[in-house]
Amino acid sequence: MTSQETTATTFSREKLESVLKRRFFFAPAFEIYGGVSGLYDYGPPGCALQANIVDVWRKHFILEEDMLEVDCTMLTPLEVLKTSGHVDKFSDWMCRDLKTGEIFRADHLIEEVLEARLKGDQEARGQVVSEGKSDDKKRKKKVKEIKAIKLDDDVKEEYDQILAKIDGYSGEEMGELIVKHKIGNPVTGDPLEPPIEFNLMFETAIGPSGNLKGFLRPETAQGQFLNFSKLYDFNNEKMPFASASIGKSFRNEISPRAGLLRVREFLMAEIEHFVDPEDKSHSKFDLVKDIKLNFLSKSTQIEGKTECTVKSIGEAVADKMVDNETLGYFIARIYLFLITIGVDPSRLRFRQHMDNEMAHYAQDCWDAELHTSYGWIECVGCADRSAYDLSVHAARTNEKLCVREKLPEPITVERLEIDIEKKKFGPKFRKNAGAVEKWLLARTECELETLQKDLSTDGKILVEIPGVEEKIELDDTLIHIEKRTRTEHIREYTPNVIEPSFGIGRIIYSIFEHAFYPRPDDADRCVLKLPPIVAPTKVLLVPLQTNAEFKPIVKEISQVLRKEKIPFKVDDSGASIGKRYARNDELGTPFGITIDFDTIADGTVTLRERDSTTQVRGSVSDIVKAIKAITYDGLSWETGTKDLKPFEGKSEE
Repeated sequence: MTSQETTATTFSREKLESVLKRRFFFAPAFEIYGGVSGLYDYGPPGCALQANIVDVWRKHFILEEDMLEVDCTMLTPLEVLKTSGHVDKFSDWMCRDLKTGEIFRADHLIEEVLEARLKGDQEARGQVVSEGKSDDKKRKKKVKEIKAIKLDDDVKEEYDQILAKIDGYSGEEMGELIVKHKIGNPVTGDPLEPPIEFNLMFETAIGPSGNLKGFLRPETAQGQFLNFSKLYDFNNEKMPFASASIGKSFRNEISPRAGLLRVREFLMAEIEHFVDPEDKSHSKFDLVKDIKLNFLSKSTQIEGKTECTVKSIGEAVADKMVDNETLGYFIARIYLFLITIGVDPSRLRFRQHMDNEMAHYAQDCWDAELHTSYGWIECVGCADRSAYDLSVHAARTNEKLCVREKLPEPITVERLEIDIEKKKFGPKFRKNAGAVEKWLLARTECELETLQKDLSTDGKILVEIPGVEEKIELDDTLIHIEKRTRTEHIREYTPNVIEPSFGIGRIIYSIFEHAFYPRPDDADRCVLKLPPIVAPTKVLLVPLQTNAEFKPIVKEISQVLRKEKIPFKVDDSGASIGKRYARNDELGTPFGITIDFDTIADGTVTLRERDSTTQVRGSVSDIVKAIKAITYDGLSWETGTKDLKPFEGKSEE
């Protein structure tokens, strides 16, 4: 079945989730104890699918780009995440029901209520509402039953604009929207408290004393930043270079929902590409510059629109919609990875963060969003984080996290420098003298400029220094700041970071939706159209009947498949051949090898392709060769089986 035919087929989320849970792709964790919201266990096919996707990710990024992989601890001391900004700013906005105490995430609440009202408006206008019965069933748990009430055209337009800009609102702005549009508890209608911030990190104590506070990491990135100097040294002090990490992260979500899309423990794959801030070109950009992508720019979103612009990544970088070549290169590589593992390209877009979404230090940021029955889901973020992370950790620890490069020619530079009257520091600050001096010498050029301005204006400055209880007063008898001209043979700089960050669970669920469809001639027979490279099992090995003569052949072919490292399953049950095919089609198994009476006679077997149900025939060695070529070398079915004979089998019934 083609991508277009699959998309056109009516999608049932209820049917998909029934298959995923029945076949144990995943299930709620601790289910026999009632389960815990936002926590899931992967079963055998889910584990295999995830492992295969991670394997493709490693080859696509780490191997292709010569990245340096690290595996860092999940437990992180408070001081590290305080420096990175997570302790103060890693939050979502939540609303509490004044009566029941029930908690809602503010942006999701606004989305659900306004979307329900817009669907009610569609019904009132006699328009077809696209959402199916299964989705209605799930929605009513959170939103009151949709009422067919016609909205004024200006109200409808305002709702559409709010939904287009929902990711860009501050907590205060969301509070104003909740009041203005009379949004309450979506089930009872009761009023809610104004939105308040909730930090999403899981807090813990490290060690038996409980004195060292820490958190379960909310991302894998910080370990990569802290190990920058070791990685730079390992890379023979060559720039640019990238590190990568794959591992579990944790976020204490306010209201986990939508299965694998919003969970509290999840697998991430993150890249930190360290680059010269004065040169963000990429040596391989020409290889991807002609790839056309769907872009939703911030300027389009500000206008309250959601229509994508289609252009090549080369054009997007040239007109500065995408900030630089390295960021553009990774956006294109993200696209290629996603379509390799089964994402429908027509349901993939890159949405640019609006200015009020991005951190103050970020240069540019794009999300790869995948369309599902839950709407557009952010699955990959790709951000230019400038030099923020390395700078703040260097300033806090007084460790140099920078690059030193010999200049081809000496250059003359003018920069601010600070002189300290050390003889006066000891008597003045006593035990704190060393801490004060260390703090002053660690200031950046911009910070020295501010200190110089305050010193010349007021004759003194007051500063707070970590580890020193009282504020420190400094005047021009203790320090002197001035610009000096020097000749330098070495250039020292803090690298900028381009960070692609992948949420593996979200990608997996989106692929499930993109790959799932019922057979056109039998709606009860469902298929997961997973690419062979990521399918949990590659081959179903089936004897035509439960005949004793087939058993040694099954054993012999099993040994061949094991030797070739091809994952397979044997189904020698008494069910019909059609039923055995069908229950493996819904597992995403792309190929079926059938042993029949001709196999006994001449040693040939049939090979069935899952999506078209086409069959070919050949020797076991030729069939295995075709499977490997299609699965691991990326050949099409037609090319991979061109030397095999077409086979017209009986009906799969």
